[in-house]
Amino acid sequence: MLLEDDLILGETIHEMLLENGYEVDWVRDGQAACDATFENGYNLYIFDINVPEINGFDLVEQLRGADDLTPTIFISAMSDMAALSKGFKVGADDYIKKPFYPEELLLRIEARFLRKESPVSYGKISYNPQNNEIKKDGKLLSLGDVQLPFLRLFITNIGRTLSKESLFDLMEHPSDSALRVAINKLKSTTEWEIQNIRGIGYRIEKS
Repeated sequence: MLLEDDLILGETIHEMLLENGYEVDWVRDGQAACDATFENGYNLYIFDINVPEINGFDLVEQLRGADDLTPTIFISAMSDMAALSKGFKVGADDYIKKPFYPEELLLRIEARFLRKESPVSYGKISYNPQNNEIKKDGKLLSLGDVQLPFLRLFITNIGRTLSKESLFDLMEHPSDSALRVAINKLKSTTEWEIQNIRGIGYRIEKS
């Protein structure tokens, strides 16, 4: 998710990320960003600091207080050491001072995702994102075209609510009934407790 209230810079970053294969939700104030985090699961936050409603510092502090540990990159014209120090203190993973070349941000994002390419486990399931290998109790697990992307999405977003729309995007013929069937199959396969957040989506709580 991109939080940037400058229309020109926001549009530049948004278009650049789309052109490089990323899916991006662009919001222009802190409250909209906060609301979006409850409705969707994200792999990365890119936050300006001086934005309307809730500033970037307070937003990240609130998210970290709610156990949202999504990697966060601050982009800001605040370049003094006090701002830099506060950015990392509230929980940022990176800080880019404006003005910057958009390509620099792209490199930082790519580096952030490369660092996340390590195996993850939940319950009896382990997933290696480098080779898409999935194991249950140490034994290789073979999944179908729907189950595999569902499992990947859930296991890399533990503790975050996944919207129905984000799950529909993984299905060839999406519908509420087909989604329920897919979720039930995933429950059976993984033995995970997948919660239905009525009207919003599904989530797995942190163990």
